[in-house]
Amino acid sequence: MSATIPLATAGPPGRPASISKSERSLAPDIARGGMLLFIALANVPNHMWGMATDKYGHYTGQSGADHIALFIEQLVIAERSRPMFAILYGFGIAVMASRMFARGMDAKGVRKILRRRSWWLIVFGLLHAMLLFFGDILAPYGAAGLVALFFVHLSDKALKKWLVWSSIYLVVIGLPILAFLFGAGSGESEGEGGNPLAFGGVPPYVEQMITGATISITLNVVSVLLAMFIPLVAAGMVLQRSGWIDHPAEHLPQLRTVFITGMIVNVLSALPVALIALGAWEPSNWVFIAAYFVTLLGGMYAGLGYICGFALLAHKLRGYGRRGVPGALAAVGERSLTCYLLQSIIMAPLLTVWGFGLGEDIGYLTAFGVAFGTWLVTVTVAVALDKAGKRGPFEVLLRRLTYGPKRA
Repeated sequence: MSATIPLATAGPPGRPASISKSERSLAPDIARGGMLLFIALANVPNHMWGMATDKYGHYTGQSGADHIALFIEQLVIAERSRPMFAILYGFGIAVMASRMFARGMDAKGVRKILRRRSWWLIVFGLLHAMLLFFGDILAPYGAAGLVALFFVHLSDKALKKWLVWSSIYLVVIGLPILAFLFGAGSGESEGEGGNPLAFGGVPPYVEQMITGATISITLNVVSVLLAMFIPLVAAGMVLQRSGWIDHPAEHLPQLRTVFITGMIVNVLSALPVALIALGAWEPSNWVFIAAYFVTLLGGMYAGLGYICGFALLAHKLRGYGRRGVPGALAAVGERSLTCYLLQSIIMAPLLTVWGFGLGEDIGYLTAFGVAFGTWLVTVTVAVALDKAGKRGPFEVLLRRLTYGPKRA
């Protein structure tokens, strides 16, 4: 692809209308809908509490079925949803920039709007972390989006160079530090699960708010310094320019290759950590850190592989359009921000110590069942909104804050 910035078309610069359903590509929405199931399954263990943890950070006292459930989750889901989310986030940034360029806006104006959106995502994420879930990911992606502003006007060649160099930085510096911090946090000792920070003498919900704010601010800074998501966001922008996801029929061989190799890397890179979760292997702390580094590294490519797989699925189901199962997944994908936050709105009060407390002493299998049920609720809500012709409320709010009330 040689062109970088689309030619201007008719219409007032800088007033992009919301994308209609007929204009939306099916594959990205299906990918986002499926990704949100991965996110629910990956996040739900953070709402469990009341149990001791082993030296690897896993809850003890689990049944054989719970160990198998955790093994499967660690093998094919853990550390995969964040890369998927980051790549699709970069894809979305590229789509927005392309539409604004096409309406005659210059690079400075595009960056101004995307900068405002990124700052509001950081605000959304900070509030999400404080009020519901300390593991929020919106704020770090908003921070990555502030860096990605400088990519939107680059040529394809320059963007790919940034992708390569930021990936090298992440692999050589970022991921080893992350793996070490995680391994050191898990440590050689057992402890109590639940809140990763301890603030004694305060009510549980106040503790949640302090923990959420502390982790969110720290993760924002660390994510930028270590380039945790910047290469993945850049990869999403390259993916959008390539047309692989928007037009899968034209790129089936490439999609199949990346999907198949991605799934091989997925399983091989996660197998050591999954065996630890199963209880079949008990390595030293340094070996555990190395195994975690491998699964983080493999998860980056596996996330891309999953996205390519969803693109292939969208191509295979293209005859259904936005009906049936593809339509339901796409409805969730169109409202991914709302559905992501709705997961926390449901699971956090239901399971945590400051809510109804149902996550006390539950097994992994039960927790994953709750996560799957929560995702089904978000599917039901998204389909209902879709049939009513309404966007997600948080999508509407973010758009209003980004563009102003007349463009919401």
